[in-house]
Amino acid sequence: MAMSLPHQIGAISGTHVVAEVGGVPGEAPASATVSAVWRTPGPNLRVSAQNPVSEIDRVSPSPPMSPVLGGMRADLTVAAQALMDSPFTVEEFTDEREYTVGGGALEKWGKKGVPVYVMMPLDSVTWNHTVNRKKAMNASLQALKSAGVEGIMMDVWWGLVERETPGEYNWGGYTELLEMAKKHGLKVQAVMSFHQCGGNVGDSCTIPLPKWVVDEIDKDPELAYTDQWGRRNYEYLSLGCDTLPVLKGRTPVQCYSDFMLSFRDNFEHLLGDTIVEIQVGMGPAGELRYPSYPEQNGTWKFPGIGAFQCYDKYMLSSLKAAAEAYGKPEWGSTGPTDAGQYNNWPDDTNFFRKEGGGWNGEYGEFFLSWYSQMLLGHGERILQSAKSIFENKGVKISVKIAGIHWHYGTRSHAPELTAGYYNTRFRDGYLPIAQMLARHGAIFNFTCIEMRDHEQPQDALCAPEKLVKQVALATREAQVPLAGENALPRYDDYAHEQILQAAALNVDGNAEEREMCAFTYLRMNPDLFQPDNWRRFVAFVKKMREGKNVHRCLEQVEREAEHFVHVTQPLVQEAAVAMMH
Repeated sequence: MAMSLPHQIGAISGTHVVAEVGGVPGEAPASATVSAVWRTPGPNLRVSAQNPVSEIDRVSPSPPMSPVLGGMRADLTVAAQALMDSPFTVEEFTDEREYTVGGGALEKWGKKGVPVYVMMPLDSVTWNHTVNRKKAMNASLQALKSAGVEGIMMDVWWGLVERETPGEYNWGGYTELLEMAKKHGLKVQAVMSFHQCGGNVGDSCTIPLPKWVVDEIDKDPELAYTDQWGRRNYEYLSLGCDTLPVLKGRTPVQCYSDFMLSFRDNFEHLLGDTIVEIQVGMGPAGELRYPSYPEQNGTWKFPGIGAFQCYDKYMLSSLKAAAEAYGKPEWGSTGPTDAGQYNNWPDDTNFFRKEGGGWNGEYGEFFLSWYSQMLLGHGERILQSAKSIFENKGVKISVKIAGIHWHYGTRSHAPELTAGYYNTRFRDGYLPIAQMLARHGAIFNFTCIEMRDHEQPQDALCAPEKLVKQVALATREAQVPLAGENALPRYDDYAHEQILQAAALNVDGNAEEREMCAFTYLRMNPDLFQPDNWRRFVAFVKKMREGKNVHRCLEQVEREAEHFVHVTQPLVQEAAVAMMH
């Protein structure tokens, strides 16, 4: 997922999050339950640097530190009980006419506008292959359906399904969860999650790669992405070995293909009806990128530039061949040696600095072209497979691209470069990605849709709005559908308005017929069912579904949704009470 100012912390951990939040200037901060905290960047930036290219101790108003998780893990079981105890029948929540109590019909949502999906908890399926918190899940899905939500997005974890033995798949929990979604009339975006869950802020559980894959990495650590200091990353297999039979006789791409084939064969009866989209994971956090900003063990902190991940022997072998073909064999033994460390800023390094930086010279162009093309090739290989497996099955294929918005205002765009997006002030790095997706008829799914430039720490030259605009223009030129996600859990109208504006795709001031093809909301958790959050969410979903051509203010939509919110009040009140205890 895309990292951002306080990072993503909104999994359904159910934890009671307490942080210091600022109030009226001059008054003491109050303790409040929050999902994320924003602080205005202070006027002073303290920098301690003795060597401009060494790692520095920089104290900045970079994103507020993620609140410390503590307190009790709340369970949404009470939400289920609230729904069961409600005077309204289940049929009133799930009827196709979407009736509310008393026979007054809530107007049908219609097909125009942008359908909203909601991400499921990361741990929706247990290690025992059952649905986690089943009663709570049922109640929550009923509530989402009644709110006009189109469907849900669920991670289908490689590390759960093919955990013990190569080629043996256990779909137990997913069979149950998909049937549950079908029962409630919800569509499903199924994410083929070939990455590890855990180790980054926002990961509420740990699901490693399949045990037998980890065993193979232990035997050959070069299968893992590696930085120039020899640090290995176990989040996702290095794309350098994509086509090599390093996994007990199979290549990684073959393993991904076999997994998708088994998924197709097991759930063919749901494809095109309940399962409408397959999002293919292609890297850490399921995104097409390198693991250049790993948070585990404090390796990287926002807004550091990250580090190139091309030092396993398979990647270096490719780099050596590319350098020889280019006529500069001396460039093939290593990546840039002057690109700083994970938590440097661009101008701390020779490679990324704005004046005379190596990124803008012949070597930089060679290396960055190779590095980004390797990532595009990885996407091509997996998409070719996914397309053939799901062809004529009535499902769309999508790929998630990270919203790396920090240091976007610099010339080099260093964090994007280390992640594999060759995007600089002088080069569009998102058009080649969009064109690659277009060749396979895939959807470009992009994060950080909810962010505004001025909410970010200004010293880091963050520009999420400009980044979203650039991506929208690239997808328009490539004629690729664009879908969106929010990178942080946000429940306020201000974020909702930003999403509505971005989803309309009025990127150059001219009205288009085009809108985002879908939006996925992060995430179904106890905070979503807090009464005020739920009221705003219902109005937001309705406004998204009405589309860009319905010119009504959000407040008016909220008033129209009040009756519906009243109906579901027992559910959200009980969920809120659970969060407080």
